[in-house]
Amino acid sequence: MKITTDNQKLKVPCNPTIPYIEGDGVGSEITPVMRDVVNAAVDRAYAGKRKIEWLEVLAGQKAYDMTGEWLPQATLDAFQEYLVGIKGPLMTPVGGGIRSLNVALRQTLDLYVCQRPVCYFKGIASPVVHPELVDMCVFRENTEDIYAGIEWEAGSVEARKFYDFLHDGLGVSKVRFPETSAFGVKPVSREGSERLIRAAIEYALSHDLPSVTIVHKGNIMKYTEGAFKKWGYELAEKEFGDELRSGRLVIKDCICDAFLQNALLRPQDYSVIATLNLNGDYVSDMLAAQVGGIGIAPGANINYSTGHAIFEATHGIAPDIAGKDIVNPSSIILSAVMMLDYIGWGDAGKLIHQALEKLFLQGVATYDLARFMDKGKALSTSEFGNELIKVL
Repeated sequence: MKITTDNQKLKVPCNPTIPYIEGDGVGSEITPVMRDVVNAAVDRAYAGKRKIEWLEVLAGQKAYDMTGEWLPQATLDAFQEYLVGIKGPLMTPVGGGIRSLNVALRQTLDLYVCQRPVCYFKGIASPVVHPELVDMCVFRENTEDIYAGIEWEAGSVEARKFYDFLHDGLGVSKVRFPETSAFGVKPVSREGSERLIRAAIEYALSHDLPSVTIVHKGNIMKYTEGAFKKWGYELAEKEFGDELRSGRLVIKDCICDAFLQNALLRPQDYSVIATLNLNGDYVSDMLAAQVGGIGIAPGANINYSTGHAIFEATHGIAPDIAGKDIVNPSSIILSAVMMLDYIGWGDAGKLIHQALEKLFLQGVATYDLARFMDKGKALSTSEFGNELIKVL
């Protein structure tokens, strides 16, 4: 059955159909493990009264091999129809085709929030002294900024035309080497900024979190990133004035390079982060490194207005280890925990989270984590999934 929406609230049946993309590279190893773990947790939490009906849809290399298309329309239609889905990592075609399959999915479905929670599991080795102080949720704008993909290659006719427009039409004289310059455009809109920051604020309020920090580079990019900050403060005052005055909501901002330093030195000062696309890419990976790496970093792409959401493994396809049954499936498993929370099945998500905590405390993990643990025991991908199900 389909998940539907009513006044921006999800209506979830007991047996929802959830489309999934297996993914390229290690996707064929981590996605089946995720499904097995989720099925076990849902069965355990709800005594067999709820069940996910999984629907495989195609994208990436598997789609190209079977259909001749990297991202078939049927896949987009399925995510459009069923609202909530999950995906493994996807390769980016080289030398043509879609610039990025991940970006194409986000932009086509207008999944304007990239949500990346970062927290520490006891037992995991970290390069920082107090990783337990890292507990943040990054809201990264997903549809604008340089990821819009508006750029022209150096030496192309389009690059020349663009430069001529800048120089002749707008009087721009700051391009130092125009003949060999490539150009890119960075769109940042009020609407796009406001809906992202609104989602971050509503998340902070609904989870009783202490602050929202707008991370930007507005000291240099005054009319894009600077506007993002300005619009964020204006939105907070206009729509959340009572919460600001009562102290229930605190809005602050930080230049991105300073934030990267501060997040290492005083991570406890930050809770919810609202930032633009490129900054969010850097920030979320840096934070993940503090708590064990991107292999255990979950992520989601969400449109809170329509209800559409695709949860995903945040790492790449890892072709060097694909097929060896050693990849860490925790990223897509924790993304599934986010998905369960999103559809209101948080009890099943808590069971998975607790089971992971127990295994990590015992030093049980895949090789990437176990090698740094005191007396760590390295399991294969499939063995780790089976052990996780036993602990459930």
